[in-house]
Amino acid sequence: MAGRRPYRPRLDGETLRAFQTRLLRWFRKHGRDLPWRKTRDPYKILVSEVMLQQTQVDRVRGYYERFLREYPTVRDLAMAHPARVREAWEGLGYYARARNLHAAARDVARRHDGSFPRRLAEVMALPGVGRYTAGAVLSFAYGEPAPVLDTNVRRLLSRVFVRRRPASRAQFDRRLWALAENTIPARHAWAFNQALMDLGATVCTARGPNCGICPMRSICAYYGRTSGTHTHFAEDEP
Repeated sequence: MAGRRPYRPRLDGETLRAFQTRLLRWFRKHGRDLPWRKTRDPYKILVSEVMLQQTQVDRVRGYYERFLREYPTVRDLAMAHPARVREAWEGLGYYARARNLHAAARDVARRHDGSFPRRLAEVMALPGVGRYTAGAVLSFAYGEPAPVLDTNVRRLLSRVFVRRRPASRAQFDRRLWALAENTIPARHAWAFNQALMDLGATVCTARGPNCGICPMRSICAYYGRTSGTHTHFAEDEP
């Protein structure tokens, strides 16, 4: 049986360029100052991404810095006793994350000689690492144009680009991943992906999005539907 063909979103070139340019310009002025953005160490980025799963940014800040003081390198974490790792994680909850992070560090130390892999499939093979987390590590550590699709990015991309949502959740997810991948400017992957998350988290929020200050409002499908002022759409398929 033939494999399913990759979905290719129909993106208007002018709209895509406007989206990229406006997003990067907005990020230069309004990007959040977060401690894990000051490193390109894939281990530290993995720690932050695992902590941010199901936990708010403000709560993670202090835990991230304390955890890295205890385990500053992937080898330090790999050699740690599980009970000590749990103790360092105490208060963040969802302790399966700590177990998976510990197991991932051991995999990196044993199977990759302490060096993080740079291929998507190899990063995703680490315990507890899915497509989003793997993309974040590749993009934020190595500048690779790997898509990141967290809750905030999903909401932003679907509002800006999707005119009619497919009935199937799987089909919708496939389209969003394709949008995330095909909108990244290759030379600015780090800033672009960080900007997607920030705009989604602070402006294009789930409830009460602040469309009035959003740099995307003149090209946004959601804004067009709710204000009646916009007619450009990237997606026009059932």
